[in-house]
Amino acid sequence: MAVTVVACSGISNTGKLTFHAGTALVHRSCGAVEACIAATRPTASLENALRHAERILVLDGCSDCCGRKKVQALGVEPHLHLVATDCGIEKNGMAEPRFEEIERLAAAVLEAVRR
Repeated sequence: MAVTVVACSGISNTGKLTFHAGTALVHRSCGAVEACIAATRPTASLENALRHAERILVLDGCSDCCGRKKVQALGVEPHLHLVATDCGIEKNGMAEPRFEEIERLAAAVLEAVRR
């Protein structure tokens, strides 16, 4: 069953990282990840996208869990939830995500999806 990733897509390095990792997986997960949606989308657009999702994985950048809060505010409980900082990624302000961080987070998402 394919998963839709809702990425917090915040402005910090970890927020940007969530969208980069989710988008990369759409292109190379062999169908395990069918879409990556920014939690920052307008509410109606996000709600419409989630209505059609088979499974939902919220990918937050940090412990603020903005993505999960936005999804839950729509009355939707995600099937899976990951936090980048819990995967060993350091939140360090406005820096751009590094390739190795994108790869580490993408691997953690794939592992969670395939469990």
